[in-house]
Amino acid sequence: MTFRPLPAKATAALLREAKPLQVMLAQAHRLANLQALVDAQLEVAAREHCLVASWRDGCLLLLTSNGHWATRLHYQQRRLQRQLQSLPEFAGLKKIQIKVRPPTGQVAYVGRQAELSDAAADSINSAAEGISDPRLRAALERLASHAKPKES
Repeated sequence: MTFRPLPAKATAALLREAKPLQVMLAQAHRLANLQALVDAQLEVAAREHCLVASWRDGCLLLLTSNGHWATRLHYQQRRLQRQLQSLPEFAGLKKIQIKVRPPTGQVAYVGRQAELSDAAADSINSAAEGISDPRLRAALERLASHAKPKES
């Protein structure tokens, strides 16, 4: 007895036929519309750090990227609530809840790279010439070798 997978369906057909996908897609569109309305009321700097997570039973849940933006939104919470209540989509808004959710992806560490000038490399090389300890001398020569190559 062998397993035969079902034939693949086109995306459009899948969205038309599958009720759970239709519900999820409608929810995503609803949240995107609410996000646009909230963004219009936020200061420009806060928009990239604030995400509408849910809107149900009169409670709007906003997620922020860190504690700094959560604090700033707490200070603006009453003003934001008044402005949003004036919109028909948020007519039943009773409270705004703010939670911190750090970004989920790995943040790549970008270390600072010091640049060594040619003059500094020459100075380190001349200092290395006068050193009798072979390990220290080799370390200084390696350090001097990190100078940026001359552009010609």
